[in-house]
Amino acid sequence: MVRPQIQATLLTIIAGISDAVGYVTMGGVFAANMTGNTVLAGIAGAEGRYVDAGKHLAPLVAFFIGAMLARLFLRLWHRPVFPILLEAAIIGTMGFLPLAAESAVLVLAFAMGLQASAITTFGGVSVSTVVVTSTLARTADAALDHLWPAEAGKLPVVATPRLLLLTWAGYLVGAVAGGLLLHAFAWPLLVPAVLLVIVVLL
Repeated sequence: MVRPQIQATLLTIIAGISDAVGYVTMGGVFAANMTGNTVLAGIAGAEGRYVDAGKHLAPLVAFFIGAMLARLFLRLWHRPVFPILLEAAIIGTMGFLPLAAESAVLVLAFAMGLQASAITTFGGVSVSTVVVTSTLARTADAALDHLWPAEAGKLPVVATPRLLLLTWAGYLVGAVAGGLLLHAFAWPLLVPAVLLVIVVLL
């Protein structure tokens, strides 16, 4: 069970770094957090800032295409290695390409879409590695179930609190790391690319 927990935690760290770097360097747009982009697009649209709304909606399309491609890879090869390695290659080379901020966030969102669909189960438990809102809710469910067990069959079984807490904490650690890497390293996205290779090796 330790290996799936490490993989899930590393993947959420990667998403946290990508979101932090993307948000700061790519015009306040998230690369992994499509809920945040949807809300920001709605606010911009309500305020009549339609160009800004489009800037927040475009990554949703890139993310969606990346997720579909990962699903296609899984159908063809039945292993998440290919989409994860493609994600690593994309993220690792981004800093060396002369991309405008608008293009860069689309490429990064595409890579996060690959991750979102490539690996969704860790040790038999379904966990998202690109957003943590539902993870936090499931952590609360699991914590209460641990403190006060429900009658068998009354409620669906929730993943272990440890796995859920690790994935939420991983996203937070990734966001902090992303913010720090921006000031310490010319190519901050190389770090998540290396972490993706570690995930594959695990």
